[in-house]
Amino acid sequence: MNHYSHLVPKLQEILKKEDILLDESMKKHTYFKIGGPADILVTPRTKEELIETVKFCVKSEIPYYIIGNGSNLLVRDGGFRGIIIKLSKLDDVIVEEDKIIAMGGAQLKDVSNCALEHSLTGFEFACGIPGSIGGAVTMNAGAYDGEMVNVIEHALVMDKEGNVLTLRNGELELGYRTSAVMKKGYVVLQVTLQLKSGEKSKIKNRIDELTKRREEKQPLEYPSAGSTFKRPEGYFAGKLIQDSGLKGRAIGGAAVSEKHSGFIINRNNATAKEILELINFVQKTVLDNFSVELQPEVRIIGED
Repeated sequence: MNHYSHLVPKLQEILKKEDILLDESMKKHTYFKIGGPADILVTPRTKEELIETVKFCVKSEIPYYIIGNGSNLLVRDGGFRGIIIKLSKLDDVIVEEDKIIAMGGAQLKDVSNCALEHSLTGFEFACGIPGSIGGAVTMNAGAYDGEMVNVIEHALVMDKEGNVLTLRNGELELGYRTSAVMKKGYVVLQVTLQLKSGEKSKIKNRIDELTKRREEKQPLEYPSAGSTFKRPEGYFAGKLIQDSGLKGRAIGGAAVSEKHSGFIINRNNATAKEILELINFVQKTVLDNFSVELQPEVRIIGED
């Protein structure tokens, strides 16, 4: 039974009717292709719609959760009670000289392509990272010797009450897979990147090189949330898992990738329960073998 369907008329005062979905399967909105239904899923088109939606949820004491592109998210099989706010339609990207201004829902690949088109260098590392730039700021996403902390000038964020703040790079407290955004539950509305002018051909070559490396080493043919675990200090999660003899280990449709042990994949219509059981099994095995605690990088929401 949907306990929040009666809110639709109120939400229609803020959002367009077609941007409000009831009992929406989260399989459609996560890279894992897993997850039960959200009571309501909304996709605001403007910052104002997003802010008003959050304020409505807070005022009405309705549980809500904000997602970008669902690339680093596992939704449990029972789904989410409340409102999922998806930022995918807040995706404008603007170039001003050597700066790129991107809305929080803009996909990293689109920002990377925009940088390439305008011969701006410094963002090549993000060309193949799935998901949105808002999520990338939240996690201080990085790859191939690059991180968001190296390119962010400032970000426009919203707190849990719908207040808008401007945070400069240092104020974002960007560390390994963490930030003030994550710690304080902020939402990234907009990001300004400071890049440098470069040669288009060199930028294109670097993107092509990183894309090739990613395709060779990562199991992109299967649904996943990217690297399942954070890198433990002094170790590599994938090597610990491989050295524990877990490459290819499966529980139901969930499996440790044969191609890269740091990835748990949805190999065959896995459930969230199976993914979580495999995560727990991997954590226990690595702890038993190496006395290292693996921490999940993927975010887990919803109910069983």
